[in-house]
Amino acid sequence: MKLTIFAATGGTGRILVDLALAAGHDVTAVARRPRDLPDAVRTVRADMLDDPDLRPALEGADAVFSCLGARNKDEARARTCAKGTEAVIRGMRATGARRLVVISSESMTVVPSPGRPNPPKHDPGEGFILRYLVGGPARKYFLREQYADLGVMEDAVRASGLDWTIARPALLIDRPPKGTYRTAVDRKPKGGFRIARADLAEFLLGCVTRDETVGQAITLNY
Repeated sequence: MKLTIFAATGGTGRILVDLALAAGHDVTAVARRPRDLPDAVRTVRADMLDDPDLRPALEGADAVFSCLGARNKDEARARTCAKGTEAVIRGMRATGARRLVVISSESMTVVPSPGRPNPPKHDPGEGFILRYLVGGPARKYFLREQYADLGVMEDAVRASGLDWTIARPALLIDRPPKGTYRTAVDRKPKGGFRIARADLAEFLLGCVTRDETVGQAITLNY
């Protein structure tokens, strides 16, 4: 398959590039500063906040992956993830690409957005510590801007008319893959609170051959 990967030099994107190449796919990697990528990868430079024309990176793509994410509050306030994903969607519509897989966050099961103003108050998969001592304060205070950015992004994906999947990983850690993890649609698998980037990347790549993931927001954890 011809795959296009956005934010291809980030923590998860870079792993996804290697997995896609190992599986024999033709990979186009898009990044603000594409570097340290294998020679077999076609690279495209793009700043996603500059409303780029992404058609050259998307022509003929069988599937598109967005590993975009705000790295700090300033990027979140600028809606880096939402604006970048909206540019990807416009490019896909212009080129006829259909399959889109994006990364969000497990917290979005209960975080409101303009297009989803009344999500469930609590996620049944959250235990006491995650719900009240960690997740609640993070959503309300520490990561509020990041979640607002992701909420607008998820709204755009749902309204895109594309064949989309939203991956909502738990806390991402830089460790070797376990090869096994739990998933649930529109809620968190009970009890888990983290997942390795390598396992997330494996899940993302697998979505392109799993039709049952289309139109689903899927949470992943151990």
